[in-house]
Amino acid sequence: MLQNLSEVFAISKQEHSINEEIRDEKVRLIGADGAQLGIVSSQEALKQAEKANLDLVKIAPQAVPPVCKIMDYGKYKFDQAKREKEARKSQKIVETKEIRLGLNIDVHDFNTKLKHAQRFIKNGDKVKVSIRFKGRAIGHTELGLDTMNRFADACTEFAVIEKPAKMEGRNMLMFLAPKKN
Repeated sequence: MLQNLSEVFAISKQEHSINEEIRDEKVRLIGADGAQLGIVSSQEALKQAEKANLDLVKIAPQAVPPVCKIMDYGKYKFDQAKREKEARKSQKIVETKEIRLGLNIDVHDFNTKLKHAQRFIKNGDKVKVSIRFKGRAIGHTELGLDTMNRFADACTEFAVIEKPAKMEGRNMLMFLAPKKN
């Protein structure tokens, strides 16, 4: 019988009152099989749980009287953790990949960067396209804008522009996202 769960589940947050932690005078009791056993004193409910070699868990503390269920609390926590792990596994985490273009990028380099962006977007990631202006190039931001627009036009078949090209300090940034099917 689990007596001190704070040691067993120190990492996970404990949201249910169990066994001796239940201080209510009367509780509505649900058996291990799900059958309603009626309103009984908390001592009587605890005796029934100990007789079944299970735990008494307060599942609805806001109800009047509070609802308690006889169950194997360790197994319940394990199943809950397993469900949460499965839910996390099925989530797709969208990453942002960065592609840096040069101000005077050549055709072959441009096509290579385009293929990288296409591969990233097919994997479901977002792409951050950036151009860094060095030295006196900051005076020719229109050349960078032309390069960004060319890149955006080349990506229109597999991506949408989430944020258009915009200057931020010495960098020009644009964000691309996968097209919705």
